Amino acid sequence: MSEPRTDPNLQDPRTAEIAANLADARRAIDEAARQCGREPNDVTLVAVTKTWPAEDVDRLASLGVMDFGENRAQELSEKVEHGESLPHIGEAVQWHFVGQLQRNKVKLVAPVASMVHSVDRASLIGALDRGVAAAERDPLPCLIQVNLDEEPVEGRAGVRPADALALADQVAAAENLELAGVMGVAPHPQATEATEATAEAFQRLVVVSRQIADIYPSATNISAGMSGDFVAAIEAGATHVRLGAVLLGERRIGEVTSEPGGGFPPRPVQCKSRE
Repeated sequence: MSEPRTDPNLQDPRTAEIAANLADARRAIDEAARQCGREPNDVTLVAVTKTWPAEDVDRLASLGVMDFGENRAQELSEKVEHGESLPHIGEAVQWHFVGQLQRNKVKLVAPVASMVHSVDRASLIGALDRGVAAAERDPLPCLIQVNLDEEPVEGRAGVRPADALALADQVAAAENLELAGVMGVAPHPQATEATEATAEAFQRLVVVSRQIADIYPSATNISAGMSGDFVAAIEAGATHVRLGAVLLGERRIGEVTSEPGGGFPPRPVQCKSRE
């Protein structure tokens, strides 16, 4: 995780607001990691900036955040282009695509993404492989998105755990892609059940991660945890947490998000062994 930097622009109220939120998030990540015997720098904070302007990305970059997540291909492409004119968004910034990707939008993502977290079907693998080749860039790291629901839920993306390894084989075989690990979104049951159900869901993801890493030792990334459950994700072994609302506030009116917003998860950390 990048070290925070001071910035003279902190007098700007929006920057000050984001800086305070970021400091709280970093403290929570650091505490969760240390209680699990992990180094805080082992956990990458991906700031999910969906619906927020590129200027907020620039503010976060001025504060030391280098990893940003976008859910929509068009918005990612536009922010990358606009960011070139802003003072703090440079080549060091890493752009993560974390939403559902349609094959006809691959051409917007393949040239600019540092990692795609949401590979969940064979047809997308082929499209990404061709898109990266056309962009004449280095191989694109990809995560297999695993559906963590115990029962099928309409509209929820991701491959079933039993099918994840077969999909991973296809990514590993693609000339222009790099198999980097797995990604999952925990189900959101009733609040009284959330803590246990969320932890169990992340453990299912860890099981899949181990199965894949046993065959592909470099595919060790686990992208899991959002604003409402990132402590549980770190407890399970997440290497990337995707935070939006706790950094930038609630999504703008009219926007729909599956990410729980507001505040930090109050649950105690009880680390599970990954052995």
